[in-house]
Amino acid sequence: MRERIFTLASLLLVALVSFQSLCYCDEQTVLYESFDEPFDGRWIVSEKEEYQGVWKHEKSEGHDDYGLVVSEKARKYGIVKVLDEPLDLKEGTVVLQYEARFQEGLECGGAYIKYLRPQESGWVPQGFDNESPYSIMFGPDKCGATNKVHFILKHKNPKSGEYVEHHLKFPPSVPYDKLTHVYTAILKPDNEVRILVDGEEKKKGNLLSSEDFEPPLIPSKTIPDPEDKKPEDWDERAKIPDPNAVKPEDWDEDAPMEIEDEEAEKPEGWLDDEPEEVDDPEASKPEDWDDEEDGEWEAPKVSNPKCEAAPGCGEWKRPMKRNPAYKGKWSTPLIDNPAYKGIWKPRDIPNPDYFELDRPDFEPIAAIGIEIWTMQDGILFDNVLIAKDEKVAETYRQTTWKPKFDVEKEIQKAEDEAAGETDGLKSYQKKVFDLLYKVADISFPSAYKSKILELIEKAETQPNLTIGVLISLVVVFLSLFLKLVFGGSKAKVEKKTLEAATETSTSEVKTEEKEETAAAPRKRQTRRES
Repeated sequence: MRERIFTLASLLLVALVSFQSLCYCDEQTVLYESFDEPFDGRWIVSEKEEYQGVWKHEKSEGHDDYGLVVSEKARKYGIVKVLDEPLDLKEGTVVLQYEARFQEGLECGGAYIKYLRPQESGWVPQGFDNESPYSIMFGPDKCGATNKVHFILKHKNPKSGEYVEHHLKFPPSVPYDKLTHVYTAILKPDNEVRILVDGEEKKKGNLLSSEDFEPPLIPSKTIPDPEDKKPEDWDERAKIPDPNAVKPEDWDEDAPMEIEDEEAEKPEGWLDDEPEEVDDPEASKPEDWDDEEDGEWEAPKVSNPKCEAAPGCGEWKRPMKRNPAYKGKWSTPLIDNPAYKGIWKPRDIPNPDYFELDRPDFEPIAAIGIEIWTMQDGILFDNVLIAKDEKVAETYRQTTWKPKFDVEKEIQKAEDEAAGETDGLKSYQKKVFDLLYKVADISFPSAYKSKILELIEKAETQPNLTIGVLISLVVVFLSLFLKLVFGGSKAKVEKKTLEAATETSTSEVKTEEKEETAAAPRKRQTRRES
């Protein structure tokens, strides 16, 4: 195993040394930062008071490759790299790419990069903070229900002059491990945007499409009339109580739901005079028991052994059965409302803020900044790239990221084998959760996706729920499919299923705890024990 890892490490070193001879990309490279050398003097750390997090220049765990590292938990971090010249995003293809590694895992934190507008827009590197104006924000972010690779375009509304954040809908989720991953965003002249994770396309969209960005860059042509009011006589009730309905004379609202089963008979051998519990014959009064201080000692109770062989002990009572005469409280049946007009909505009018675009009015990129607040330490950034050609990014992935990633996978595999985690259920569960996260990348409506991710994350911390989660998600996917095929009549099914699955994932753990407690012999606490 060590020889295999050493061989891979050697290949990585050779690849890194020979990279300059392999890469033809200088003319197409706007920025490349390898962090091979300390960042002092090239990157500017924010001097804002609240940004106390300390950036460090350290080796990636298991490598001789250096990166920019978040060194402390629960801190705000800010750092900026100014470009030699601003980059015009309106001209040709633009590729944004960098590597991020969560060396201590990721429970709550971000590792995204902001591509900043020129300083004339009102900021300086030393004062970099979350208000510094950017054109694009891109990268992974995970905390609570949030689990996504952001792509946010900040675009100026040509009518209002306001800068608006436009979020890519249904972005990919963040890889759930401690390996180095490379994130790539490709912006094309035809308004296409593609998001790659580890070189694999995870999302494709159009910058001007309302289906891909929220809110859309181009507003709708019409809007609801804010002056329109619902008429007073507008009836939205589809059903109304039947005014002619009368409660039947034989309807008994007081009849109980259950009654005693008069046909039931006491089982033969029932021990009426035997209690269900008796004093534990093996229990004895503790030597240090003080009757005056602790009260009269009572032996703890145990199950009566005579009852185990009998059908039952104690007073026999007839079992209850459903009352055939039970009807419950009578209510007036509903009928179609003859005055029903449907759900009212205001009429549409032309949108005064509507405008058309052939291409987003991008602001230039003059710097890149990392501005995050994280509960994790050990987040490492490396090989930050801005290029004008997709092949440049691919070259960097193959020569700087891929060999490193392969080494990390081998090391992780060796550690798993040493820990005995590649056999049996644990290996199966890892594969299941990898699949579940991939399935969650499907373009669900956002409300469903957040609940699905929350359910998967909860199950991952409670692996005994894996089968239950799988069944629940299959039902959800089937419900969504039926909704798409047959329309809105199935709309509430998957939401109820998700809520039920979430509740079940919590209640099953509590049930297991109760079962473990119940498995112990029954004892009544003595006063001393209480």
